[in-house]
Amino acid sequence: MSIQENVQTVKDFFAAMGRVDREGLLALVAEDIEWIIPGADWPLAGTHCGHAGLADLLQKASEMVETSYPGPPEFVAQGDRVLVIGVATGKIKATNKLFKDDWVFDITVRNGKLTKIREYIDTQALARASEMDAGTETRTQLDFKLRTRSLSRRS
Repeated sequence: MSIQENVQTVKDFFAAMGRVDREGLLALVAEDIEWIIPGADWPLAGTHCGHAGLADLLQKASEMVETSYPGPPEFVAQGDRVLVIGVATGKIKATNKLFKDDWVFDITVRNGKLTKIREYIDTQALARASEMDAGTETRTQLDFKLRTRSLSRRS
């Protein structure tokens, strides 16, 4: 596929995300899609694989975050890779705190399908917005404590 076709495929993917069009998204990604989100102690972080992993990620994101995009992203492409550069603003639902996230998606397109997405996001901005006020713990913090206690009891 040409570079222009790869860019259009990625634009179609972002448009489908904006419409919350699950079927449209799945039609644009390979069965073995790999979506990598960096970070620790962030429920969306990790490597999400396949259509089921993508669906799970998008469901979690819709439950946790309200996001808007104040301007159109920039697309830079070479070969089968398309970089998408943009800014997101939004709110973490659990804390009601706002964030601004400058991001880059590194996307690989093969045979007209997205095969890999690696996000480069402002994890610090998202972590700050996810922090509960003093004395209140997030579900992630509580889960971590429970796992740590469970592991220490086994030792």
